[in-house]
Amino acid sequence: MKNIVVLVSGGGTNLQALIDAEKRREIKGGKITCVISSKADAYALERAKQNNIATRVIVRKDYADIHEYSKAMLEALNEEKADLVVYAGFMTILDETLCRAYPNKMINVHPALIPSFCGKGFYGLHVHEAALEKGVKVTGATVHFVTEVCDGGPIILQDTVPVLNGDTPELLQRRVMENVEWKILPKAVSLFCQDKITVKDGRAYVEE
Repeated sequence: MKNIVVLVSGGGTNLQALIDAEKRREIKGGKITCVISSKADAYALERAKQNNIATRVIVRKDYADIHEYSKAMLEALNEEKADLVVYAGFMTILDETLCRAYPNKMINVHPALIPSFCGKGFYGLHVHEAALEKGVKVTGATVHFVTEVCDGGPIILQDTVPVLNGDTPELLQRRVMENVEWKILPKAVSLFCQDKITVKDGRAYVEE
């Protein structure tokens, strides 16, 4: 049984999707063992506590720089014996020490179809604003491995939703979350825990 550690910064809707999937026994071979937040007041911590999941808080401003913060995060992940690290609305970019310590063992969900609308500055509503501004007809979300390149790691899963006339960034964000993010993130976690994802030459291959 693999230990899944989830990193959060906010409300924790993707964390809740993972918790619900685990309760439905859809995550095979793994268990959420700890939730680590970059903010002490993140509601995601309450979600974890309500489900008897251990929590830790590592606040960014308590550390001199991103290197020291990343070092503290790495120590926490090692103490928790993390087999898989899941970014679920975690808003702090960590340095390369984490990626090197956990190669192809850290995954993130991004609310767009990478390589579109991704990279530095593309987070939250900014992603959906950009999609609407471009006039794309479909959008979606991507689960990918975390590497030193922001949103640049091997793609594990993607799925789509239509962009509708009259959509606002908020409406589109909700559609992407409910129909894609909350489904493909737990699925990717389960695939990882069953050793059904392999990475070769920078590409992820999924055994369905």
